[in-house]
Amino acid sequence: MTDDRFHRQGPVILRGARIPDATADAALLSNERSSDWTHTDPWRVMRIQSEFVEGFDALADLPPSISIFGSARARPGGPSYETAREIAQRLAAAGFGVITGGGPGIMEAGNRGAREGNGLSVGLGIELPFEQGMNEYVDLGVNFRYFFARKTMFLKYSLGFVAMPGGFGTLDELFEAVTLVQTKKVSSFPIVLVGRDHWGGLDRWIRSTLRESGMIGGADADLLTVVDTAEEAVDAVHSGIHRLAAEKKAETPE
Repeated sequence: MTDDRFHRQGPVILRGARIPDATADAALLSNERSSDWTHTDPWRVMRIQSEFVEGFDALADLPPSISIFGSARARPGGPSYETAREIAQRLAAAGFGVITGGGPGIMEAGNRGAREGNGLSVGLGIELPFEQGMNEYVDLGVNFRYFFARKTMFLKYSLGFVAMPGGFGTLDELFEAVTLVQTKKVSSFPIVLVGRDHWGGLDRWIRSTLRESGMIGGADADLLTVVDTAEEAVDAVHSGIHRLAAEKKAETPE
């Protein structure tokens, strides 16, 4: 009986006994008390460098683009999937490229909608212990070994983020973006959360517990916009982009 399992490691596909026990990220972050890392990590830096070079090269000519995040577990026909698909379709029809993580669920919905809207559909994949692979609707795909290299590409090439309902991965991407905007490490961009039933509790906690206890600034909670429909999401992206552009222009000396 043949072993049909396969594993993507950057541009390389491995099968059978060649599949590693740990991903590149896991190996990098391992805290095993061994001196072997002194021999491997300097070379690992070259691999990390190559991921940045390949990513920048592949994405340099993207049109203005919006990233869509959300659960890989969403199914076609489900409300989150279809809403993400419609959002991507509307964004593409308005001239935006759509960037996702390239996998299934909400990512597939975003890439599918982008293609249906005649826009550029981009997938930024990541090496995982369980193989996902690029969904069939990705027009331009780049696979990464390291999460931090992939996150840099999302932030560098996006004018805004749309977060659909999701789990820990979605929360990770969301709060990474909010923190970098809050600390002005990146230019401000709209961050839209779709689904009040899913995000409402988090939004209320941020506005009450965090803001009222002084853990964040008074205006920090307003970095997030919560909506329900695809139309509201796209309107929030557009208005956020225009508002931030106007604020930046006003701050620029004549």
